[in-house]
Amino acid sequence: MHPVMKETKMVRRSFVMLAVLTLVAWTGRVVAEEAKEGTHEGKVVKVADGKLTMTDKDGKKQHTHAVAADAKITCDGKECKLEDLKKGSPVTVTAEKKGDKVVVIKIDAKKSDN
Repeated sequence: MHPVMKETKMVRRSFVMLAVLTLVAWTGRVVAEEAKEGTHEGKVVKVADGKLTMTDKDGKKQHTHAVAADAKITCDGKECKLEDLKKGSPVTVTAEKKGDKVVVIKIDAKKSDN
C-alpha cells in the first residue's frame, strides 16, 4: 500500500473515532442533565404517562422527568394530581434517586403566568 494511502486511511479512522467519542461524551452530558437530583424551577410543557415535561425558568432547555406514583403534588398550595398541571404553569420540582432511577417526588405548581 502506498504511504500516502496509509496515512489517509489513518486520518479517516482517527476522525471517525473522534466523532464517536464526541457523540458519546455529548450524549452522556444530556442524560446527566435530565437525571439530576435536587430541586429546580421551570415551566410545564406537558404531562403524559406519569412524566412531566418542563423547561427551565427562562422557558428554554426542555427536559422530561419520571414522576413517582407517590409524589406529593400541589397546585397553588392545594393537593392536586399530575394531570391537573397546566401548560405554562411555573413549577418547582424535587427529584431524588430511587433504586437506579432519578424520579420527581415533589411538585409545587402555581397559576400560569401567561
